[in-house]
Amino acid sequence: MDLDAFVAAHRGDWERLDELTRQRRLDGAEADEILDRYQRVATHLSVIRSTAPDASLVGYLSMLLARARSRSAGTRTASWADVGRFFAVSFPAALYRLRWWWITTLVVNVVMAVVIGWWLLDHPRIESSMASPEQIRQLVTNDFASYYSEFAATSFALRVWTNNFWLSALCIALGVFCLPVVYMLVMNVLNLAVIGSIMVRHDRAGLFFGLILPHGLLELTCLFVAAGVGLRLFWTWVSPGPRTRVQGLAEEGRAALGVALGLVVLLLVTGLIEAFVTPSGLPTWARVGIGVVVEVAFFAYVFTVGRWAHHRGETGDLAEADRGFTAPVVG
Repeated sequence: MDLDAFVAAHRGDWERLDELTRQRRLDGAEADEILDRYQRVATHLSVIRSTAPDASLVGYLSMLLARARSRSAGTRTASWADVGRFFAVSFPAALYRLRWWWITTLVVNVVMAVVIGWWLLDHPRIESSMASPEQIRQLVTNDFASYYSEFAATSFALRVWTNNFWLSALCIALGVFCLPVVYMLVMNVLNLAVIGSIMVRHDRAGLFFGLILPHGLLELTCLFVAAGVGLRLFWTWVSPGPRTRVQGLAEEGRAALGVALGLVVLLLVTGLIEAFVTPSGLPTWARVGIGVVVEVAFFAYVFTVGRWAHHRGETGDLAEADRGFTAPVVG
């Protein structure tokens, strides 16, 4: 099938259905028309999926059908069941759908941190140019470890949570501009590599990794998820596919908002770990083990629950998995 010819032949039906779903009020004839066009577009989507599956076009038509179905069926009262559905279906499906964006971001940043840290270890003069011997001694012997215990655990957890979510929200909100996200990632990598190299050089590697890994694994993953989602917004602006740029940004923006709300909970978990586990008297292996278990649980969540929800959405059973989602409202 010639996909371009198919799109040209049926674009009018899609635009008309889009127009009907955006009207504030529908008369009797328009209500009948929206049902008729819904059936036509559903057939178009089935044909595209079976003969020439294009991810962007499938996502656009899925979104359009879901909106038409919602308009024709009316609204419903949200409940706690919507919260459960959000975390059981919509959020993991979005993480899975966007997995290559944030996994690529994660891998690139980890490699950069290792390479820069290694280079700093091989060039000790760089360290002396960044801080005086007294400042370095203070960092190694006191400041790094005391940071995690100088505040009360509850207030520290809140402080960490709000700070991390603010950074993640900035990555998503500024993602369409690309460069601010890249800048934040580079500064984060440099900070991690510099402090890590100083601690390792002064035989404090065990202390460094023992304090960073319990909360840092999931915390950094959340940052990379936010950055990946933000960069996806930028690419949607650059290459929107069959959609207009406004449509593409609107659709991906709704999905990004849902991811941001899901990250609120994940970052709360990392804040609690950083406040109560990282500075605790548990053995290093136990603290790091908790961080590893939480990180593995996150990836299992994405690649089991998220994969299931995403593929169910592709067959039409769960439209949220392929079009993004609307965040739940508790009532």
